[in-house]
Amino acid sequence: MLPVVPLQSAPGGGTFTIIALLFLVLAIVTIWQSVEIVDATEKRALTVFGEYRKLLEPGINFVPPFVSRTHTFDMRTQTLDVPRQEAITRDNSPVTADAVVYIKVMDAKKAYLEVEDYKRAVSNLAQTTLRAVLGDMELDDTLNKRQEINAKIRRELDEPTDEWGIRVESVEVREVNPSKDVQQAMEQQTSAERKRRAMILEAQGERRSAIETAEGDKQSNIIRAQGEKQSQILEAQGDAVSTVLRAKSAESMGERAVIDKGMETLESIGQGESTTFVLPQELSSMLGRYGKHLTGSDVETDGDQLDSLEFDEETRELIGLDNIEEILGQIDEEAEMDVEAMEQEAQAIKQGEDPKNIKSADEVIEEMDAEMEDPDEMEVSEEELETEK
Repeated sequence: MLPVVPLQSAPGGGTFTIIALLFLVLAIVTIWQSVEIVDATEKRALTVFGEYRKLLEPGINFVPPFVSRTHTFDMRTQTLDVPRQEAITRDNSPVTADAVVYIKVMDAKKAYLEVEDYKRAVSNLAQTTLRAVLGDMELDDTLNKRQEINAKIRRELDEPTDEWGIRVESVEVREVNPSKDVQQAMEQQTSAERKRRAMILEAQGERRSAIETAEGDKQSNIIRAQGEKQSQILEAQGDAVSTVLRAKSAESMGERAVIDKGMETLESIGQGESTTFVLPQELSSMLGRYGKHLTGSDVETDGDQLDSLEFDEETRELIGLDNIEEILGQIDEEAEMDVEAMEQEAQAIKQGEDPKNIKSADEVIEEMDAEMEDPDEMEVSEEELETEK
C-alpha cells in the first residue's frame, strides 16, 4: 500500500489573499469617497486640500477621494428666532421686544467664504438692529407702528446680508412690551379716556334727546295751533250763518211782523183811559193794505199789494243770503275734521314717531294763509264777518 503524502500550500499564498482583500476594501472606500450625493434642497461647497473648488449641485457628484471636504447649505427659507431684547425708547421708556427673521441662502459660495456662520451672524445683526430701531422711536410708535418697525429692520439687514449671499425675506416683530410701571400708567390713561368718552356720549345723547323733544313739542304746538285756528274759523262761520238765518227769518216776516207788533201796541193803547189816539200815517197805510189782503179784495193801493219786503242786492251780497246753502255745505265739510286725530298726530310727533311726514312750521303757516286767501275756499271773508258782527 502506497503511503499518503499531505499537500502543502505554495509559499506566499496567504499573503496574496490578504493583499487582495485590502485592495478590494481600498477600492470600495475610494469609490465611496469619490461619490457625493446632494439632496434636492441643498448645495454643497467643495474644497480640495482646503482650497475652494466649486458648488455641488443636487444629484450624484464625483469628487477627489480622501483629500476633499464638502460644506452643506440648505437652500430653503429658514427661520431665525431673535431673542428678547431690552431697549430704551426716545422718550426714555424701557421696552422689551423679540422678533422672527426669515432668510434664504442665495449664493452658497459667499455664504461659505464671506461669513463664518451665516445664521449666527444674521441673528446677532438682527438683535442689534432691533434695539437701534426701538431706540429711535417714541413709546406709542413702538406699540402702534409694528409694520414700520419691521420695514426698518429689514432695510438695515439687507445691505450686510447681501454681501454674505443671504437674502432677508421678512422680519416680524412678535411682541413689544413696556415696563410694568408704564403698563399701569397706560391702563389708567385708557380707563380715564374711556370714562371721558362715555361722559361725552352721554351728554351728546341727552342733548340729542332734548333737541328731539323740543322739535316734537314745536310740531305738536303747530298742529294744535292749526286746529285752534280752524276751530275759530268754523266758529266765525257759524256766527255768520246764524246772522244770515236770523236775517232770512226777518225777511220772511217783512211788513206782517211790523203790523202784528203794531196791533199789539194798539191793543195796549186801547186799554187806556184816553179816547184820542194818534197813529202814524205809515202804520195806517200798512193796516189798510193788510186788511185788503186778508179780505181778498182786488183793490190795490198805489198799485201795491201787501207782501214781504225784499232785501236790496247790496244787503243780500253783504250777508251772503244767496249763498246760504253753499256756506252750510262748507261748514259741514269743515266740521268733518277729526280733532281727535289731530291730537293723536301731535302726540306722536312729540314722542318722535314717524317724523318723515312732518311739515315745518313755515310750510304749515303758508298753507293756512293760502287757504285763508283763496276766494274759492273761503266765501265769507274776515271783513264780512266783522261787518256782520
